[in-house]
Amino acid sequence: MTEPASILIVDDTPASARLLADLLSVQGYATRTAADGEAALAAVEDQAPDLILLDLMMPGIDGVEVCRRLRAQAQHTALPILIVSAADERAQRLRALEAGADDFVAKPVDRAELSARVRAHLRGKRLHDTVAAQATQLAEWSRTLEARVAAQVGEIERLSLLKRFLPARLAQRVLEQGESALASHRREIVVLFADLRGFTAFAETAAPEEVLQLLAEFHGALGRRVEAAEGTLERFTGDGAMVFFNDPLPVPDAAARALRLALALQEDCAALRTAWQPRGYDCGLGIGIAQGYATLGAIGFAGRVDYAAIGAVTNLAQRLCAAAAAGQVLAARRVLAGCEASFDCAPLPAPALPGIVRPVEVVQVRALREPA
Repeated sequence: MTEPASILIVDDTPASARLLADLLSVQGYATRTAADGEAALAAVEDQAPDLILLDLMMPGIDGVEVCRRLRAQAQHTALPILIVSAADERAQRLRALEAGADDFVAKPVDRAELSARVRAHLRGKRLHDTVAAQATQLAEWSRTLEARVAAQVGEIERLSLLKRFLPARLAQRVLEQGESALASHRREIVVLFADLRGFTAFAETAAPEEVLQLLAEFHGALGRRVEAAEGTLERFTGDGAMVFFNDPLPVPDAAARALRLALALQEDCAALRTAWQPRGYDCGLGIGIAQGYATLGAIGFAGRVDYAAIGAVTNLAQRLCAAAAAGQVLAARRVLAGCEASFDCAPLPAPALPGIVRPVEVVQVRALREPA
């Protein structure tokens, strides 16, 4: 329920003050009285009214001075002040208007006029209070929005910085979970190694600027493909890279994603190779893919941390990559277990893989099969 508007009646004549209070109380207003200017100022500070009916001629601080002092305070600039004065107080009334009074009511008071003027000024006060409250709320919303934008910008900046040193998907998890996202854990993953063939010979004879240009083109193509495939780029190894799938976020088709990525990288490298050859150098791409369990987590020291996958599966993928010729994708048959129908593959004799004791069934993945 809305509280009634409060009106302060300031008059040094008790009978006049009671009359005004009675007239307004029956209309539902909450009224208080003050007998002089000092009491009026104290009453305003104690509990700011919604409107003041102010007598002009009072002992001590008169009505003009009360207006002047109230208007000098920012919180009272919109407080309606109605002067109650007799006709022979015209000069004082004009001084009060100049001091900040809003209106006047003539004595003897006409009930209808008093009621109309009070209602009109209270409407204006309510409108002012509503606008002020909305402005305050808007300012608060603005501050909140600014804080949110600043926080989001800060998060984007931190994410951008983290992405320079961590895989993109892992960087996002670090922002969300903190260092716990880097905790050591065991998971089955699919690992892809890619390495340029002929790069070492090229780097020995080419200018450093040419070497960096070739690597920038190769890394750019590889990075775009890895992000599109939602793989985790563990590291660049100069002319090569290691990518794995199913961590830090699990994916249902890790093997198929790795195989599709490998074929896309071979297409990109073939296009790059066509552009490189007129410059006098030729580098093809060999790729190896393996699937198995690995331990994943942060490795390093206080000043530098990497997110790595460690296990036999990474060694196997690296050895298969080393055995692949330019343009070849070699995969352990286990990788094709759930998706062989989607790829054109050819079995190969078991190659000699340094450091790998058990024999490994290897297939060459040549292309995606067209849907039937």
